[in-house]
Amino acid sequence: MLPMSKHHSPHHPKTPIDPKAPFPLSKDPNAAREAAKYDHPTASREYITTLIRELGPPMNGAEIADALGLSQDDDESLDVLEFRLRAMVRDGQLVLNRRGGLIPVDEKDLVRGRVSAHPDGFGFLVPDEGGDDLYIHAKQMDALFHGDHVVMRRAGKGRGGKTEGRLVEVLERGVTHVVGRLILEGGVAFVESENKRITQDVLVPLDKTLGATAGQVVRAEITHYPTRRHQAQGHVIETLGEHMAPGMEIDIAIHSHNLPNEFPEEVLEESNALGDVVDEADKQGRTDYRHLPLITIDGEDAKDFDDAVYAEANEQGWRLYVAIADVSHYVKPQSPLDQEAAKRATSVYFPGRVIPMLPESLSNGLCSLNPHVDRLCMMCEMQIDKNGQLVHFDFKEGVFQSQARTTYTQVGKILLEQDEATRQQFEQVVPHIEELHRLYKALRRSREERGAIDFDTVETRIVFGDDKKIEAIVPVQRHDAHKLIEECMVTANIAAAKYLDKHEMPALFRVHDEPAEEKYEELREFLMSFAISLPAATKPDVKLYADIASKAAGRPESELITTVLLRSMKQAQYRAECKGHFGLALSHYAHFTSPIRRYPDLLVHRAIRHILRGGSKADYRYDEGDMAVLGEVCSSNERRADEATRDATDWLKCEYMMDKVGETYEATITGVAPFGIFAQLKGVYVEGMVHVTNLEKDYFDYDPVGHRLIGQRTGQLYRLSDTIKVTVDSVNLDDRKIDLSIAEPKKRAAGKRPVDDQERDS
Repeated sequence: MLPMSKHHSPHHPKTPIDPKAPFPLSKDPNAAREAAKYDHPTASREYITTLIRELGPPMNGAEIADALGLSQDDDESLDVLEFRLRAMVRDGQLVLNRRGGLIPVDEKDLVRGRVSAHPDGFGFLVPDEGGDDLYIHAKQMDALFHGDHVVMRRAGKGRGGKTEGRLVEVLERGVTHVVGRLILEGGVAFVESENKRITQDVLVPLDKTLGATAGQVVRAEITHYPTRRHQAQGHVIETLGEHMAPGMEIDIAIHSHNLPNEFPEEVLEESNALGDVVDEADKQGRTDYRHLPLITIDGEDAKDFDDAVYAEANEQGWRLYVAIADVSHYVKPQSPLDQEAAKRATSVYFPGRVIPMLPESLSNGLCSLNPHVDRLCMMCEMQIDKNGQLVHFDFKEGVFQSQARTTYTQVGKILLEQDEATRQQFEQVVPHIEELHRLYKALRRSREERGAIDFDTVETRIVFGDDKKIEAIVPVQRHDAHKLIEECMVTANIAAAKYLDKHEMPALFRVHDEPAEEKYEELREFLMSFAISLPAATKPDVKLYADIASKAAGRPESELITTVLLRSMKQAQYRAECKGHFGLALSHYAHFTSPIRRYPDLLVHRAIRHILRGGSKADYRYDEGDMAVLGEVCSSNERRADEATRDATDWLKCEYMMDKVGETYEATITGVAPFGIFAQLKGVYVEGMVHVTNLEKDYFDYDPVGHRLIGQRTGQLYRLSDTIKVTVDSVNLDDRKIDLSIAEPKKRAAGKRPVDDQERDS
């Protein structure tokens, strides 16, 4: 991009910057910010982008240096500028064409984003800046992998009216390794990826298989990425084992999704050097909360305790204390620990196994709020009035001791079952648990009044036997103990967001956008069939959603309506702007309560500490641009973790069903598509698919608004949330698919006749 300087002596004389240059550095409006952050500042990213647009893209590095007034003899300035330009290309702000010219990414319909591949070969570009996805045709996907960071050009409307994308540049590859079975056919070896979003096979030279045999699961490093004309190539770097070995499903998910699962030696050394006891020096200058009976309430299997709570009644209502592990005290910015935590962004929870964000000596040791030992905390003190409203809050760096480690089950027995043995076991803290419960009821009323959506979906837990095989899949019962902690954490998260917003600090906020107008209109049409009206609106009101969920409760169609409401909503993200949380009906929301397992929470803690110690936005090490990049990384890695756990869970469920082929179950329809219906087996909590060819001998029309299939001849309906009876036909472990067929056709009510076209459209 720039001609590299030949002289690098620190005594090499610098030539003054030409003040008559079109864009002299002295005119950069962000010069003060750059000077505060760097010893040798260069032009800001914004100034460079403006320069290229004004002078006319594309421009090469030398032309940009001339426009800034830099001398070709000023080696250091040229090197710093080149580093900045390379970073802008890496981050997708600029595109480098084949002639070395730089173009701002938003010029002429260029869109920067991540590739989201579909198992059927096509894909979508998810724009970094938000907005509608671009459809990527299968031919374009031949040169791309799932997760690639690319720039595409909008190329008009394709089939189905979707805007298509054409590849301009690959900024960063999302896949460096693939995991899958080694296939040997006709003297050719290739790896068939276990990640179904990676549809391209990777060719492997026969002398690069590392001795793996056909059918074994291997990890291959990609040496040549695919193009429109050539397949990807690679070589085997590790043999993971046999396909059906116990625990293999999690190893495959970890490697398929490139989850970091081993800590570098320097990270472990830094973590271990911190010890397992809080230093006395670290307690100095902190508020002492060791006199308060704070307790932890977590699941039975939890080992990383992030939070402890205590509430006391007063004349206004309650004083609520939420103590959160002070991870930011130990994990310093840019340290090996911090860089690894940022790379992971989240702990990943597989069935029976955890890949932590931080080493266990911290996550389960020094930072975990274990009972009866001193721990450093970031304390959020809140005044809640009798109506459950947050009226005042404050943050302090503190030291405290958890007085008891309790579980949701134990607290449920204390509050709901009045179990005498459990109450005696925790008699010292029972009164405090009961006070927390009274506070919870007020917070719950406040939640309902503001219109927060409350969907009680069924969560499941996989129970393993000694051989690491599934013994059962059981529902997790959520009760007031779970909800009590949830409401306390939500309230602390609100306080954190308001605190940071008030001080205008760069931070990551948890943002849940309102549903898209198109989805809202589809929901309106769907609800009309149940005589439930939604007003036409370009800006959906969360209270309307909550009201519908409430009205649906107790109706036969409640599960159907709840499912459709959920599917009309967007996915929450981490962003640098405080834009509110639609689902919780909140104007301010940030994640503050889990810094052991979420990197955004750690960043929130750093911002709060900076304020508490007298800092301001001007002298903070992060700016909004840094947060925008970190928000994208954290949101992406959160999705990556979800996909990995889903893959492992789907594998386990398929393995569990392999000896149940031929059995018949009652099932609930959980999805409807033109090609068939998805159904969850009752009591088993496993989902399979009935292909449209396995329905009755009829031609079925797909009604996307009504979420149903309608038989043209028989009028037979298959609708989301309907109960049907199905038989397990086959289980495909490779594709993680369970094929079902209808065991008993649904009976139409007496007197019903096949529907005509007019009825189908109503």
